[in-house]
Amino acid sequence: MSTPPAQADASRTYRRYLSALMLHGHASAKACGLGATDLYALNILELAGPMTPGELGARTGLTTGPTTRLIDRLEQAGYVRRVPEPDDRRKVIVEPIGKPAELDQVMAPARQKVGEIVAGYSAEQRALLFDYFDRAAQAYQEAAEHLRSDS
Repeated sequence: MSTPPAQADASRTYRRYLSALMLHGHASAKACGLGATDLYALNILELAGPMTPGELGARTGLTTGPTTRLIDRLEQAGYVRRVPEPDDRRKVIVEPIGKPAELDQVMAPARQKVGEIVAGYSAEQRALLFDYFDRAAQAYQEAAEHLRSDS
């Protein structure tokens, strides 16, 4: 049996990593009584700040109806609120007001293990890792925007 080429091995390792990350996100959301998309939307709002429902829909890949239901669920759970847009009171802004109380507790074991892994790298290696994360996030975001514009 031959050894697979390094490129295929790297691709497989990376895909396994992404699958594990997604699985953990889904399991974490479920443990907090949320859907995966709900947790994803909360993360978007926490990172980017308040935004219109249309912007949130675009960032989550949801159409208008599912975005409205998503915001309704998050609002009923006490994680977001709708507030009038200051410059145009006909519009609303969705802003985060809380996060699942259990989320930090649920995610703590994985965060601790990953923190220990990262701590084992030198400062230069950590800089390289985080440079990769920044650049890869941008690449994936641009690719998703491209895919949405093609559909």
